[in-house]
Amino acid sequence: MTAGNGRFWNRMKILFMMIILIMSAAMLTACGGAGTQTEKNGSAESGSESSGSEKTGSESSGLEKNGSEKTKSEKSGAEKAGTAGSETAKPAKEKAEAEKSVKNGDGNEEDSDIILGDERADIYLPLLDGKRVALFTNQTGIVGNRIETATDSLEDKEDTGTDSLTVGEDLIPFGQNLDGSSVEYGEHIVDAFVRQEVNLTVIFVPEHGLRGKDDAGAQVLDSVDEKTGVPAVSLFGSGSAYPSSGDMDRFDTLVIDIQDVGLRYYTYYITMYYLMDACAAAGKEVIILDRPNPNGFYVDGPILQDEFVSGVGILPIPVVHGMTLGELAQMFNGEGWLSGGKDACLLTVVPCENYTHQTKSSLVINPSPNLKDMRAVYLYASTCYFENTAFSIGRGTEFPFEIYGSPYITDNDEFDFSFTPVSMEGASSPDFEGQECYGKDLRGVPLRQIWDEKINLEYVIDAYHALQEQNPGISFFGQPDGSGHYWIDILFGTDRVRRMIEEGAGPREIEQSWQTEVEAFKEQRRPYLLYDE
Repeated sequence: MTAGNGRFWNRMKILFMMIILIMSAAMLTACGGAGTQTEKNGSAESGSESSGSEKTGSESSGLEKNGSEKTKSEKSGAEKAGTAGSETAKPAKEKAEAEKSVKNGDGNEEDSDIILGDERADIYLPLLDGKRVALFTNQTGIVGNRIETATDSLEDKEDTGTDSLTVGEDLIPFGQNLDGSSVEYGEHIVDAFVRQEVNLTVIFVPEHGLRGKDDAGAQVLDSVDEKTGVPAVSLFGSGSAYPSSGDMDRFDTLVIDIQDVGLRYYTYYITMYYLMDACAAAGKEVIILDRPNPNGFYVDGPILQDEFVSGVGILPIPVVHGMTLGELAQMFNGEGWLSGGKDACLLTVVPCENYTHQTKSSLVINPSPNLKDMRAVYLYASTCYFENTAFSIGRGTEFPFEIYGSPYITDNDEFDFSFTPVSMEGASSPDFEGQECYGKDLRGVPLRQIWDEKINLEYVIDAYHALQEQNPGISFFGQPDGSGHYWIDILFGTDRVRRMIEEGAGPREIEQSWQTEVEAFKEQRRPYLLYDE
């Protein structure tokens, strides 16, 4: 091969290599371009979701107009609309559901921590700008209370056995850490309002007072919040359920942030009703910062009859209504239960996120003095009927509503648990103070059993028959009032339950007697639900 030919072939090799390099670069560019296009498409899809959530002014602000201004009738979960004349603050769109969920041990997705209404300051603060604000709250108004979606953790604890159960072993008592030390709570809504420079002019407080330490039914006196200097006005036991005209003149907008437990005879919703009624009459706006209902996973019990309206029941709802305060307020408004009629109140609900009515939500602070842990909260629907009977429900002990007993029951193998009530904070001069009571301890009952049983009448019925056998001269149901009603009648909202017990009916027969009412109520309440059932 000559030198000339060698140079020729060398040039050809170089040219060939250059062609290969150019083709490779072109292929790499094409791949890179495809990757870039994919990213652009992904961005466009995310942007489309954002655009979708910003289609209307109400959606972009997190508020949905209801009634005639509502643009969609089909809503689900926390996006469901409430009543006409009300507004519901909607959860903001998230970029991906994966960011809102965690994996449990079985690999199934669960909602992440519940976001409370009072954590959504971006929604409620603009509504308070330039307003004089009243606040209805108590010790439960901890911002971001982080009521956990505790189904798994609670179910795990129920399998620890019953032989060695002690107070709070299955569920940590409110106010305590795992090691028994005191809990340090986060910022209270009162302090948050002051920090956020909300013009807070008055605090309204319910039964048990601002700090939640007063006895059940005791008069709550007006006071001044020591930390902020804001007047705290009592709406319980002060002679009138309504605020005075002078107190109404103190504010333009009422904000409600308080933890309820979802039973008709738990009085916080009643105070809310009277506040809403007063605000409706005065043309003042009401904003509810919603919280989960720890007993919101079922509906049970008879509907309140008009004859049995009292300070522990004022509306035609079941004993266990299964609604949050925000949902219940929408029902007050939409059903025309307020004095001004249908949609009389200018109402806005700021809902929770990551909550449904099947969430077993766990509280972190006692909602009232004698509900001291979650077991008591769950049993409350089944054991409260021992109040004002020949039995103690455990007031004056560390575990009220989780035990019951009577000094009139002795030498009965089925009622072999004993306790002696004493005076203490939240239970001064309890029934049968200083007397040894014999009965039953429910702290070993598995939580899932309590959830599944709902209202369990076996406790009351068994105790009734035991007393009849040993002391037939003692009235189990106590003494009637001037209208001939016993306290158990007032709690149930009817005398039918008591009469059926006296006639020998069993738990299932009595519970069946109110099922038609329950199903009708569930249909009636459906338009007002903010969360999936």
